Amino acid sequence: MDSLYKRKIADDIMRAAQLASALEICGWPKPGNVHRTAYFHDTKFEHFVAGSISIGPVVRSSTLKGIAAGLNKIKLSEIHLGKLINHAISDVKSWHKGGNTHLGTMLLFIPLAATAGMTFITHKKIDLVHLRKNFKKIMRATTYEDAVEVYDAIIRANPGGIGTLKDKSAPDLTDKKFKQKLVKSRLSLYDVMLVSSAWDTLAKELTTGLYITFSFGYPTYCDIYNRTNDVNLATVHTYLTLLSRFPDTFVARNVGLKFVSEIPEAVKIGMKEAKNVAIEAKKVLKLGGLTTNEGKKALFQLDKKLRAEGLNPGTTADLTAASLFIAILQGLRP
Repeated sequence: MDSLYKRKIADDIMRAAQLASALEICGWPKPGNVHRTAYFHDTKFEHFVAGSISIGPVVRSSTLKGIAAGLNKIKLSEIHLGKLINHAISDVKSWHKGGNTHLGTMLLFIPLAATAGMTFITHKKIDLVHLRKNFKKIMRATTYEDAVEVYDAIIRANPGGIGTLKDKSAPDLTDKKFKQKLVKSRLSLYDVMLVSSAWDTLAKELTTGLYITFSFGYPTYCDIYNRTNDVNLATVHTYLTLLSRFPDTFVARNVGLKFVSEIPEAVKIGMKEAKNVAIEAKKVLKLGGLTTNEGKKALFQLDKKLRAEGLNPGTTADLTAASLFIAILQGLRP
């Protein structure tokens, strides 16, 4: 197959990922998140913009790996998702000084890019049924080397709220011997994400073929955009919809870690607060969100409240970005 053709596919999927990431951070105002007019003391809007651009090369590499797998040039396990995710985090950190901006997004985008490449090369289009089916295949084919690389990526990104893990079914990230334990146990990236899925929504997405993204995030975005022709409104309302339906585990984890160090217990403790945030998001939507004056007022009040309380629905932002990525792969253009 012509190499120019494969490079064109990879370039298009790379641009889709960069655009999706950039449009997500431009969503204004996403309550509790960094956006155009609000930021955290160490992470600002421009850091996310820089990160959104820097992910391009590794997303392109991921796509080419997926294409190679689709053409049976390499095995699915030889896509090496973990190494690609680790490289993505390294690239992001080298292009800005704002700390962790794209860890969660890259956990979703890298396998999705590989899947998109594989799906297009085998079906001449990126249809949703095969995209999700191939995503599951690629995740299930991961190895313990992928798990080691992703553990490294998480430590490198240094996100808030790592916590400890007493559950012996997967190594603790704070354990200095996690590499040896992963190698000894032969736990794949899929395996450790399956363990984490009990308390972490992103891990659950990775082991369910992006269930929330495909079933709720992407359809919601398309529906709102098709009705309003407004990218920002669609982004914010998709974010609010996801937040209202799926209490944010990043919020729950960071609340709970104030009381206990173990992640599962922390999430359990903090879920009450995460559910309260979900209820508030639902109220904003019921008032019309960005489509009404009353809704806008409630939206900005929620943003102010979450920011004051230090509640950042980061997982919801990652799901929104993935929803945008799929929408753009399906032909959406702002």
